[in-house]
Amino acid sequence: MLTSRAKYAVRASMVLAERKPANCWTSAGDLAHAADVPRKFLEAILTQLRDGGLVESRRGPAGGHRLIRAPEQVTAADVIRVIDGPLAMTPCASATAFRACDDCVAVEDCRLRHLMRRARDAVAEVLEACTLADLCLDGPAVDLLG
Repeated sequence: MLTSRAKYAVRASMVLAERKPANCWTSAGDLAHAADVPRKFLEAILTQLRDGGLVESRRGPAGGHRLIRAPEQVTAADVIRVIDGPLAMTPCASATAFRACDDCVAVEDCRLRHLMRRARDAVAEVLEACTLADLCLDGPAVDLLG
């Protein structure tokens, strides 16, 4: 399940994507207001996005946050993975962080794993094909993923 933190991260990233052409810095307060995200919660999210290499930050009165890459180069999957981790519903279905489930008897023989892998692949196909630029074309950031 997608966490609220990941939804907020995508919404905030969309606002930053809309502002990327101006190459301006956006304060956490302005971003929280524009994305309709609680500011304290957003500050922690921005730290994760920065640590994940999607956002850069600058302190001071002319500082704030902005996307590092062009909105066409950042997918919804990129943002969600930074916040929530792998897209898979089970660890044995993950393409990026595979491990056997805690209650697994034999990962090679697990029939559920094949279903979970197909589900992961379907979700990844959609999220990896959708960039922040695509999301911004659909309308105001706060209307999406709300």
